[in-house]
Amino acid sequence: MRSYAIGDIHGQLARLRAAHALIAADRARVGDDAAPVVHLGDYVDRGPNCRGVLDHLVQGLAAGQPWILLRGNHDRFMQYYLRPGCPPEPARPDLDWLAPSVGGRETLTSYGVETGMYPDRAALHAAAMRAVPDSHKALLDALLPCYRRGDVFFCHAGIRPGVPLADQVEDDLIWIRGEFLDDPRDHGVLVVHGHTPVARVTHYGNRVDLDTGAGYGGPVSAVVIEGREVFLLTPEGREPVTPKGAA
Repeated sequence: MRSYAIGDIHGQLARLRAAHALIAADRARVGDDAAPVVHLGDYVDRGPNCRGVLDHLVQGLAAGQPWILLRGNHDRFMQYYLRPGCPPEPARPDLDWLAPSVGGRETLTSYGVETGMYPDRAALHAAAMRAVPDSHKALLDALLPCYRRGDVFFCHAGIRPGVPLADQVEDDLIWIRGEFLDDPRDHGVLVVHGHTPVARVTHYGNRVDLDTGAGYGGPVSAVVIEGREVFLLTPEGREPVTPKGAA
């Protein structure tokens, strides 16, 4: 069972297009136009062209691309900011989407909303509501918390170990780190996730991390998964991603 997956994007439209081009080249080699492409979330924040990324995704879905779009924590930040009253991200009310460490200001700038030009947060929020197209708001609302295909479970951040997959909650699926990253047990599926940056796509045996730091200038990585075998897509073709410590 073949699936493609793309890690965190963070407004890097050119790198997202390059990842899709690598997938198209692999499809041409194996003769497969139907295998889904699972995007692991974090489409916005920090990078230069968040609007362009959401435009690209909206257009691809409208054209019938077999794309699965999952929700990342940064996407939920934006989703909640664009609601009436500008509520905080529910799992992290201590974090402000417009804080420099989060990256919401870069997202608004990509829509032509310069955050320093408004007298208060209410005026800035009103400008953001006008600038972000309804199609982008609808896309954010339609993102999936997770996706399973065969023996592979896709989510943005990870799962709560020991909790059945059907009972996982979105706060964990888009935010969890230590409890999941440090757990070596077999989860019954191969968990493919992003959220925690690594230098290169890394297979830990029970999970595979695809976040290669696009939010900090790194690449947007794409893989193809055959059963539970993982291959990084490169301009030269497939490169096996083997579990750490495997011979």
